[in-house]
Amino acid sequence: MSEEQNWIVIAHLLRPQGRKGEVLAELLTDFPDRFTERRSVFLLKEGSSPRAATVVDHWMPMGKNAGRVVLHFEGSNSIDDAEKLAGFEVGIPEADRVPLEEGDFYVSDLVGCEIIEQEHVIGIVRDVHFPADANGVRHPEAVPILVVERPDGDELLIPLAKAFLTKPDVANKRIEMTLPDGLLEING
Repeated sequence: MSEEQNWIVIAHLLRPQGRKGEVLAELLTDFPDRFTERRSVFLLKEGSSPRAATVVDHWMPMGKNAGRVVLHFEGSNSIDDAEKLAGFEVGIPEADRVPLEEGDFYVSDLVGCEIIEQEHVIGIVRDVHFPADANGVRHPEAVPILVVERPDGDELLIPLAKAFLTKPDVANKRIEMTLPDGLLEING
């Protein structure tokens, strides 16, 4: 792998879960089934080289950890092994992203986009939030929320509803929208 590789982070390893080397992870992908389809991943941490890893098993926990994933990596067979993995991110090469349907976007492509309404710059997308219940389980039908930084530094929340999109051009970091009356004032 090249040092210049662009990575897509799909999970953040939190802590041991169980006694046989499993690790609880914050899921950062809309495609949790990728752990079934793609068992080869990379462990990423600031200041160290990417490390190839193999996911040998995974499952989605219930209760307080619902919405997260438990991962078991090859060679991680004890609590001590799992503790050494805490803090790593699980990534895949950008080229291996799951293809999207027309009109869908990756969060990494949305971040940094200018939001434009009637040739007026509203702000820059800084993050995307996904509605979830009290257990952290995302609602698949819910509309994602763009976290937009306005030119004055204030934060604005804009639903990424297809009805509001007039000309999304994420390749050029520009999204033209027609926002409902009053949305800018509600956030102001």
